[in-house]
Amino acid sequence: MKYQSTRGNAPELNFSDVLLAGLASDGGLYVPYHWPQFTHDHIRDFRSLSYHELAFEVMHPFVAGSISDNDLRELTARAYSRFTHQAIAPLKQMGHGLWFMELFHGPTFAFKDFAMQLLGELFAFELNRRNESVTIIGATSGDTGSAAIEAFQGKPNVTIFILHPHGRVSPVQRKQMTTVAADNVHNIALEGNFDDCQTLVKAMFTDQTFRRQHNLSAINSINWARVAAQTVYYFYAAAAVGAPGVKLSFAVPTGNFGNIYAGYIARKMGLPIERLIIGSNRNDILTRFCQTGEMRTEDVVPTLSPSMDIQISSNFERLLLELYEHDPGLLTPKMEMLKNDGGFTVEKERHNAFLQLFDAHRYDDDATRQWMQKLYQSTQEIIDPHSAIGLAAAIDSANNHPGGAATVCLGTAHPAKFSDAVNGALGIDAKQPEALAALEHKAERFEVLPNELSAVTGYINALS
Repeated sequence: MKYQSTRGNAPELNFSDVLLAGLASDGGLYVPYHWPQFTHDHIRDFRSLSYHELAFEVMHPFVAGSISDNDLRELTARAYSRFTHQAIAPLKQMGHGLWFMELFHGPTFAFKDFAMQLLGELFAFELNRRNESVTIIGATSGDTGSAAIEAFQGKPNVTIFILHPHGRVSPVQRKQMTTVAADNVHNIALEGNFDDCQTLVKAMFTDQTFRRQHNLSAINSINWARVAAQTVYYFYAAAAVGAPGVKLSFAVPTGNFGNIYAGYIARKMGLPIERLIIGSNRNDILTRFCQTGEMRTEDVVPTLSPSMDIQISSNFERLLLELYEHDPGLLTPKMEMLKNDGGFTVEKERHNAFLQLFDAHRYDDDATRQWMQKLYQSTQEIIDPHSAIGLAAAIDSANNHPGGAATVCLGTAHPAKFSDAVNGALGIDAKQPEALAALEHKAERFEVLPNELSAVTGYINALS
């Protein structure tokens, strides 16, 4: 399998090189030249597989020519060995035609573990094979950072720097990152928002001298391997609910578009998905795009669902390449307009093509609290604010499309990670897993830095 940059001015790479490169040298994101295909018979056969066996089947076409079958089987088995639920990604029925997939039984109690645990195994395997070292730079709105640190702490040949927006992640999210004492882990609290963190990360990757000096690698969903690994749970959910014999939609709370883009990939690979439903908070750039066809940034507003406090949805670039017939010459000017002018508009026919598959709904903090209350009253389930937005979007979309497909909502985080929001909405506390309760008594270690590229690169230069 070979990969190309969305911008069209970087060399094509195989999977292993894409894994370690992260961002393409021209500032674009890597995508495969073609989509692997699974037939309906394949999807029926997936029902008999465990999660790690399915991960091997779905990931295999993407790594073809880079990693042997035996090695990939071993890596996927190890990646999911630390999940606390035997099903890895269990489903609960929340109502007629509505399912909730719990993606928070991994080491850091958030959906990011599904990709990051595999990424950690893939990196360790490839770096050992090459006898190389890398410096990983990542930005987080909350859960990516803790999942990455958990996956890479203590790993040989890896030094990791994670930027998070100072004061804009939940206390639990912060402590999951900053209480890790491994020598190869460094936390930067940036005086800005998540988009500022992400912008600085991309700037470091496009500075070719700095990139070569530190042999940079990325673990955000700009890294293709992250998104590819997330496609697995779409196939897992669909097989569990009865695909391909039933119509199915997915509802996803998303800000950076990576989690729902993985669903788009699954559909391109043959999974019969009728609709992909976006759940947005007050930072609703994706919902506004659905309504208007214009992608335009606004100021980031802190919310009860901080992992979605994003205005630059980086993975949307990959989808845009599809809308523009895989022509980087048509896509790149749009991305330059987003960078320089704060936005762009797609042509009506392209926007209509997007709306054939995607639906979107927006919920501010008051609406989020109300939905957390409604869901608790109707199901006795305590739902974190991000997942509550996803479930709300699923229900509202079904009301707008009566008689349609059953819907699986992706549950993205354990409610105890957002205890203040849960208590504020419900007046009760979510039961804390032992690992989260233990964070209270651990010392934190992080550096507060201004939102300046030179400050961050200077800090990294001093430590690596």
